[in-house]
Amino acid sequence: MGVNLGDFVIARNSTFTDEGKPVKVQHVAEEIGVTYVLEGKVQWSGDRVRITAHLLDATDRHPVFSEQYDRELKDISALQDEITTKVLTAMRVKCAYGEGDCELAKGTKNLEAYLKLLQATEYRQILSKESQALALQLSEETIALDPGYALAYSSAATTIAQQVALGVYKNSEEALSRAWKLAQKAVSIDSSLACPHISLAYLYTVYKRDHEKGIAEAERAVTLEPYSVDAYTQLGVNLLWAGRPAEAIPILQKAMRLSPIPLYICLNTLAQCYRVTGQYGEAIAIWSRTLEKQPNQLLSQLGLTAALMQAGKKDEARAEAAKVLRIDPKFSLEGFAKLSLYKDQSETDRVINALRKAGLK
Repeated sequence: MGVNLGDFVIARNSTFTDEGKPVKVQHVAEEIGVTYVLEGKVQWSGDRVRITAHLLDATDRHPVFSEQYDRELKDISALQDEITTKVLTAMRVKCAYGEGDCELAKGTKNLEAYLKLLQATEYRQILSKESQALALQLSEETIALDPGYALAYSSAATTIAQQVALGVYKNSEEALSRAWKLAQKAVSIDSSLACPHISLAYLYTVYKRDHEKGIAEAERAVTLEPYSVDAYTQLGVNLLWAGRPAEAIPILQKAMRLSPIPLYICLNTLAQCYRVTGQYGEAIAIWSRTLEKQPNQLLSQLGLTAALMQAGKKDEARAEAAKVLRIDPKFSLEGFAKLSLYKDQSETDRVINALRKAGLK
């Protein structure tokens, strides 16, 4: 099974060419080109079964996690789903996003719903119209599979809000109204989870234009999940929009320390904070690296263009502005300005002015 690491995690036993032959984890990893190896053992006695699973760092055999499951062997299918869910969650938490984002499996016993939500989460991190469409589709499919799964509703809500930011909807007010209802539904199902509050934090600003309530919801999410990358990232986002970028920077840096692979939205927001505070070199460096990996990220391309122009690098800014139109031929400054979430209108004006000087209209 795979994790979004740029590496694969493959069951150790699936690599055996001779079941009786001892195999070194390091050798297996080198042979099939992976960083992590999952190995396990099953023992049973009468109607009881014990399953042990170890996820190992193949470079030094250091255990990333180790779990033991003791159950009655009444329903092997349900048992398999339970263990698969726990292993997938542990792998995702430890390897991909840090130890905070461990709540995705909460609220459902439907393995298919959980797996779809995992996929939706991966696509939601890529801020392109195509990826957001897939994220919404998967979130809606998750809701259909398990209507009581709070996190599926918050996933759909956040995705719709991000689609609005990308200019997907002709009637953004209608789309945001739907997103707001989905986020409220998520909180009504389970208010103890961070993700529904993260969605509300986003929507309080995007839909209600209430920056202070947005910050309060993000702080609530951090309290509920003190190691959540998403919660810290959203708090940083809300602080930036509220005109407090200097406060947002250490919050976003903490989010990056929690996650071996920083979320795109975290990197983008940190770059925005650097740009707003006049630290153009840092902003340009982040956006340049981001666009090397994901060249179709419209928001990064716009940010890089504005930062270059504000840094006085006019020729480079104009070259990057041309790439904006390659990504979105229908881009307009008027439409972009309407979607700006800065509490201080003067910051929106500065960005628009920089983009206009770069040649965008």
